[in-house]
Amino acid sequence: MPFDHVYFINGTAYAGKSTMVQLLAEKHGGVACGENYHNSLLPELDAQAFPGLTYTRDLEDWHDFIRRSPDEYEVWVDRTSRECERLELRILEGLCRQEKPVFVDTNISLETLRAIAAPGHVLIMLADPEISVRRFFERPDRDKQFLYRLIMEEPDPERALENFRQCLARINSPERYDRFLRSGFPVILRDESRTVEQTLALAERAFGLAAQN
Repeated sequence: MPFDHVYFINGTAYAGKSTMVQLLAEKHGGVACGENYHNSLLPELDAQAFPGLTYTRDLEDWHDFIRRSPDEYEVWVDRTSRECERLELRILEGLCRQEKPVFVDTNISLETLRAIAAPGHVLIMLADPEISVRRFFERPDRDKQFLYRLIMEEPDPERALENFRQCLARINSPERYDRFLRSGFPVILRDESRTVEQTLALAERAFGLAAQN
């Protein structure tokens, strides 16, 4: 199996996926493929072959990004996820030649993961679906604050903000959450009372890595 050395973490936003990928790679001498690692290939992508990923690359007025309806936003996210999967598989095929463990914060679908991942090499991490809506603009990262400034520049900022929250709610719906929860893969639920170290131990146990400590 070509992905024997790859450990995949999928799930919802704000569940700690990228943090676990980084910590697991550091502790187990592996390679970390964090959130959106496929962006390294973005400059070379053809817009017709990858319309979802190149939408933001080629966008001239970013106000158009925040003005989309929830339906439009959901279609774009799903299309982009499928395109990301194609790029991830291309990147991972190359990384696997190193024969080091590779830890991935992935967009690869549950269906594809069932087909390609080695047994015990997929973990699902979930946070309450409402967290992504409530806390989206609380993070200080540059991209989120840029979007917030765009929303505040709209003629009706409150209406623009509510529309964008509806977009976020659509892609963080209970239905999507349940799909992950019932996937059959091990699941770690976000728990504010648990330390990062405790979550790391749970992830190691799910991947069968604890014995390597």
